[in-house]
Amino acid sequence: MAQDLRGALVGFCNPLLDISAVANDELLSKYKLKANDAILASPEHVPLFQELIESYDAKFLPGGAGQNTLRGAQLLLPADSAVFVGAVGDDENARRLKGAAEKAGLKTNYMINAEKPTGTCALLITGPNRSMVANLSAAETYKFAHIKEPENWKVIEQAQYYYITGFFFTVSPETIETVSQHAHMDGKVFTMNISAPFVPQFYKESVEKTLPYIDILFGNETEAASLAENFGFGTKDIRQIAKRVADFPKVGDKPRLVVFTQGADSTVVASSDSDEIRVYTVTPVPTGEIGDTNGAGDAFVAAFLAEYIQGSDIDTCVEAGHWLGSEVVRQIGPNYPDGELKFAPSGSFAPAIEKL
Repeated sequence: MAQDLRGALVGFCNPLLDISAVANDELLSKYKLKANDAILASPEHVPLFQELIESYDAKFLPGGAGQNTLRGAQLLLPADSAVFVGAVGDDENARRLKGAAEKAGLKTNYMINAEKPTGTCALLITGPNRSMVANLSAAETYKFAHIKEPENWKVIEQAQYYYITGFFFTVSPETIETVSQHAHMDGKVFTMNISAPFVPQFYKESVEKTLPYIDILFGNETEAASLAENFGFGTKDIRQIAKRVADFPKVGDKPRLVVFTQGADSTVVASSDSDEIRVYTVTPVPTGEIGDTNGAGDAFVAAFLAEYIQGSDIDTCVEAGHWLGSEVVRQIGPNYPDGELKFAPSGSFAPAIEKL
């Protein structure tokens, strides 16, 4: 009998409409942005959004890292498997986001704040890099009380897997704490993403408080480096960082898995129940086929979780992540290819095994 996965995966993040444009170093310098980074908008960034629209042929795309991931996961899972939670305004941009989710079969459980516009994110694409500037607006008004409403808490109780981005530490750490503890008490799987270098830098206390409940932690190389620096690991070796995080104190009996991607470089996986580091080679996408890299990390997590939820081993989960990430970088923006998405394991994908 097929596994009943209805409502199995619930995700939380900031739903944002992406304003994406091919930019240049001059624009990055004007707004004091790094080529490959993710930050929250400050007052000096407010003119950037309109400048992208007026001068850089910007495209409007459904975004927000967590919703991107949940859309991708739902495309690979049976119908009605995933639900996304976040806050939006009562406006056309919110309806665009909901429409994009519905197109992928993803259910949304938005908290609607009619007093704020739906959040936006400026995406500045320069070559293979992307700089993200998020204006959260309605997204940052998400209230813990929303998830505690009886009909919404039923969604949490029905789920078996949870995915929350580090961006949500800026909005509702109480929600993260409650959901992570619920997952622990009920023997469910709680996963998170570091999401951006500023998260361990400015929200270290919240990250440290949540880590004991995290069963799977995702991140990329710059986020891993920031976590190591702010936690005083004294190393820049991503393999050592992965193992140190995996071995961080944890509640319960489940081992912790740490998965760090590095773009076109190898993906590194460490577990608290093994001294082995698994290093997976990435097959690079030819430069001429790259649309932009925005959304590749979200897609990796989407396919990894879809396979994990359906019982695949870690090698298959990583291979699926690489596959979907490579599909998304061929698109413009965090978009998935049209048509049915179906992953076919090669049967020969395996990591190099290293010991520290």
